[in-house]
Amino acid sequence: MAEHDNWDEHWTRYADAAGRNPAQQMRHGIIVKLLQQGATADARVLDIGSGQGDMLVRLRRVLPQAELLGFELSASGVEISKRKLPGAKFVVADLFSPPAELEGFRDWATAAVCSEVLEHVDSPVDFLKATRPYLRDGARLVVTVPGGPMSAFDRHIGHRQHFTRDSITRALQAADFTVDRVCLSGFPFFNLYRGIVIARGEKLVADGASQNKFSARLAAGLLAVFNGLFRFNLMNSPFGWQVVVAARKSGSD
Repeated sequence: MAEHDNWDEHWTRYADAAGRNPAQQMRHGIIVKLLQQGATADARVLDIGSGQGDMLVRLRRVLPQAELLGFELSASGVEISKRKLPGAKFVVADLFSPPAELEGFRDWATAAVCSEVLEHVDSPVDFLKATRPYLRDGARLVVTVPGGPMSAFDRHIGHRQHFTRDSITRALQAADFTVDRVCLSGFPFFNLYRGIVIARGEKLVADGASQNKFSARLAAGLLAVFNGLFRFNLMNSPFGWQVVVAARKSGSD
């Protein structure tokens, strides 16, 4: 990741908004359903780029016996996560320069998640390769990445690229993962939501930095409306702008 990406500042500034974001809730719902399929009582789930812990909080409700672990670059994100989910383990970790603590988690995960991370890294293939030591052979991996056009806000929070079905498949295969399924999710209402974000452009960045109470109330109202509409999104269509991948770790390390 580039030096200007400040993830401690990111989670300090955007933690509350991310928790209310219907797009995040949509993604987490999809991920949890995929992880539930074939999960065993002794499942060990690793969230790679666990942010502020919301996905693992949701997963805990449906897999109460699973062991849960989060790797997160941001110390502030890890602290928020620990408060939300004290029964899970969270580690401040840069996978390109892993701390010694990660040695204890080699071959640990039976399933893993990498959600909305790969668009932030300069080399998605190298990042995916860096995750492999912590997954057991054959471990399932659920990946979500953004598709569709990039907005000014996306660039503001450090997106390097968005993905297509083919480009994410190539990245996973190059990192020696077997791709079982790629879905283009979110049509039509997620696309509409993203269209509004794109149309707002730099104004959305300015809104995020301001303390305008009217803007905050308007945004909260729109988020609530979309949260209801997102129930009617299609899981897979040619037009979805949310890319979701079910894959497996191939080979061995």
